[in-house]
Amino acid sequence: ISLPLILPPSVLGFYLLVTFSANSFLGQVLKEYFNLSLVFSFEGLVFASLIFSLPFMVNPLQSAFSSINPNLLDASYSLGKSKIYTLFRVILPNSKAGIFSACAMSFAHTVGEFGVVMMIGGHKQGETLVASIAIYDELEILNYSLAHQYAFILFIFSFLVLFSLYFINKKMSFQ
Repeated sequence: ISLPLILPPSVLGFYLLVTFSANSFLGQVLKEYFNLSLVFSFEGLVFASLIFSLPFMVNPLQSAFSSINPNLLDASYSLGKSKIYTLFRVILPNSKAGIFSACAMSFAHTVGEFGVVMMIGGHKQGETLVASIAIYDELEILNYSLAHQYAFILFIFSFLVLFSLYFINKKMSFQ
């Protein structure tokens, strides 16, 4: 699960591209039985982004769930509550901050991704073009002004996500 943290994004993207290409067994199965192509498509971009950001989702969730006091679970079960009830009434409410952090971190991490996006998503205008690729495109044609605008928007977005995480985690720690 943590491999995408240390694996270069272009390597991950390349192997996803090879795995799901039209020439691969898995790519052929997806196309034949589900009429789905994950290469150079929005669906493939979403799937690759999920794989790429998985550690940013799993690690905070794992930490949040493991920090729940086991006595709370024991109390719920000793009161005759089911596992489903305990999940929705004890575990999830006590993990709100971790769940929010996991979602925000994985989303923010994906927004600026370049290597995986370029490999599996390609460069299809209006379908797989994302902000990081748009910045690169503008730099390629020496349009520094527009590249700066795109980069500044991503910078502000990242700052707002980080600020929101800090604020919400601080607020939830007082509850």
